[in-house]
This record gives sequence, C-alpha cells and structure tokens, in this order.
Amino acid sequence: MIATLAEMFQFTFLVRAFAVGALVSVCAALLGVSLVLKRYSMIGDGLSHVGFGALAAATALNAAPLALAIPIVVAAAFLLLRLSENSKIKGDAAIALISTASLAVGVVIISQSTGMNTDVCNYLFGSILAMSKNDVYLSIALSVVVLGLFIVFYNKLFAITFDETFAKASGVRVGVYNMLIAFLTAITIVLGMRMMGAMLISSLIIFPALSSMRVFKRFRSVTICSALVSIVCFFIGIVISYLYATPTGASVVMINIAAFLLFWAVNGAFKGNARMRRAGAVSLACVLALASCGGGKTADSGGAIDVIEIKEKMFIAQTNDVYLNPDEYVGKTIKLEGLFKLEPWAGDVEDRCFVLRYGPGCCGNDGNAGFEVAWDDGRGGADARYPELDAWVEAVGTLKSYEEDGYPFLYLALSSLNALDERGAEFVTR
Repeated sequence: MIATLAEMFQFTFLVRAFAVGALVSVCAALLGVSLVLKRYSMIGDGLSHVGFGALAAATALNAAPLALAIPIVVAAAFLLLRLSENSKIKGDAAIALISTASLAVGVVIISQSTGMNTDVCNYLFGSILAMSKNDVYLSIALSVVVLGLFIVFYNKLFAITFDETFAKASGVRVGVYNMLIAFLTAITIVLGMRMMGAMLISSLIIFPALSSMRVFKRFRSVTICSALVSIVCFFIGIVISYLYATPTGASVVMINIAAFLLFWAVNGAFKGNARMRRAGAVSLACVLALASCGGGKTADSGGAIDVIEIKEKMFIAQTNDVYLNPDEYVGKTIKLEGLFKLEPWAGDVEDRCFVLRYGPGCCGNDGNAGFEVAWDDGRGGADARYPELDAWVEAVGTLKSYEEDGYPFLYLALSSLNALDERGAEFVTR
C-alpha cells in the first residue's frame, strides 16, 4: 500500500484531487448532519441539478464554470428556502420542481451548443482528475470559508437544527441562519460536483451523517464522526479508483455504502449498550483509517522529477493535466509512448506530427490524447528522422508552446524519437 501511495503522489493531478476532495468531503459531511436532521437532505440533489444547468450555460458562453455556477446555485438555494417557508409548494415538491427544470435546461443548452459529448458525463458523474490550478485554488479557498463559517456559527446552527421554534423564542435569527445553511450547502454542492457529478453529490451529504447516527446520538459526536467517515471513505475510494480504473465518484459512494452497512452492523451488535457501541465505532474508524493509509507514511518522491513520464495507466488524465495547466509543464522534459501519426492541418500549412493514443470521444471511441512533436529545426513535415506512420514510438522532448492564428498550441521539441518493437495499449480509458 505504501508503494501504491508513493506512486499515486507522483501525479500532480492526483495530489490536487486528494486536497480538494478531502476538503469538500468534510464540508459536505458537516452540513449533512443538519440537513438530514431537518429532513432537507435532498436539497443536495436538487442544487446539483441546478449546478448542471449552470455549468452547461458556462460551457455555451465559454465562461469560467465555477465563477458562473456558484452565484446561480446560491440563488437557487435561497429560492428553495423561500418556497418551502412561504409557499404552498413545500419541501420535496419545491426541490423536484427546480431540479428537473434545471436539468432539462442544461441538457437543451449542451445539445444545442457543444453536442451530447463526454463533457456531459463529466458533469453528471464527476471529473475530479481534470481540474485546473485556478479551480483548485478557488475550491480550497471556498472550502476553508465554509468550514470557518460552520465552526463560528456552530451553536446557532445546532439550535435551529433541533428546534427552530425554541431557537426563535430565544432570540436566534432563524431566517438568517437557515439562509446561511443554504449558502454553505450551495457552495459545497458546486465544489463537490467536480468530484462526484450531479448524480452522486447528494451521497456525500447523506451517507456520512446516516452512518454516524447509527452509533452516536449527540450532535457534536455525530458531526465529528461524519467528518472522519467522509474523509476516510473519500481516501479509500480514490485509491480503489486508481488501482482498478473505476470511476472516482462512484468508487467513493460504494465505500460510503460499505461504511454505512458496517456502522449499522456495529449498532445491531451492541444494541442497548451505548458504551460498547461507541467503542465498536471507534475501533471501526481506526481500522478504516489504517486500511486507507497502509499503517505508515508514503515514500518521498525524491524531490524534483527530471523527466515527466506520461504513463499508460493514467495516460488521458496526465495528458489533459498538461493542457489544463501548461504553466506547470512548459520547459520540462516529457516522455511518452504512442502511435506516430501525421495529422492534416488547415489551410496551406503542412501536416503535423503527433504521438498519441486513442480513447473515448464525443461519438464513442473516436477521441485521442497525445502531443504534437517536432524537431526544433522545423515542426512540419516528415523527413528521415521520423519513423514510419503508425509505428509505436517513444518520444522524449521539452514541452514548448507557439501561437498560430491567435491561438496557443503545445508541442514537444524532440530530443529523441525511437521506434519500439513492443507495443503498448493503443486504446486507453484513463
């Protein structure tokens, strides 16, 4: 396990996924306790559909996804709260009304703008392994804000969770703090959609709280346990996703389901004995934590990596990370294996050379991932230093950029390009 973790942390995008996913998981778990107790847990599902519509609109407008989605989802959260409090449309009906309408709007926008492609799957089921540096910084900052506000107003949130009428009689501004819960939930939902997708994000809110409530009965104990369960389940889920090439969001949900069943079993085994039940839960949490970290620290990667190798196991994710965060990679040496191809270029520009592999695309298996390659004395054409077309090659070069028709492009300035006898996987899925 230690070797596996050391290997995983060599990937920059996985480090970002761990950081953002852990913070979002904790935020969702903390808010989930109040939402479940207030019988408003499905707000996560409703707001995630609103987020899907907002992300679709951002794609059509070529706008920053999070910057557009956050205010729209926050506004929807406030609207849901108002509808539930002051309208004949109550609770679940209000959520269903807004969520289905938003989902329909999102599907129409995408189908009329970019087409029903794999971006839809990323919105619906998550794509935490494809986050830009700006997305990561914004996600971390907003997660810290959510955690800070939850801690500062913990006592008020506790009061309105259990008895709004008594809290109002005690002078607590119930409306303001309900709005605060809605605001924090909306931000968490938008951030969590990048990890879990619109279809699965509500599981981060519901499962940790329900698991903790099987064993603990006090609000603070449930809250702390929910946070711990959520972060451990996320950690185990992303490791399983890496090892077995399963979808990250779905893997996290499956681990949360397993944790819920285990806590339920602990509750049944020690029913009527609260002390033994809590001891069993603590022991279970320790076992889960040890299973997730392998009982020790991860090995150090040895400092700066001289050559960044695009590996077969995470070929698409690594390649996408280079294009999403070029500032981190330009000027560094990259090595990859793939098919040597000539691709036609628009206008009078001669064909360009690429090293690539095929993968899922917008219409099935018609996508590809890889890099343009060229010797620095000319990027176009194929001379004696290029291998035959469709040869399996190993390319090593420095990542550079150039501009054409006002658009930036990346390419590998080759230091070596060698044909290999042993071929790897031409079609990759990760």
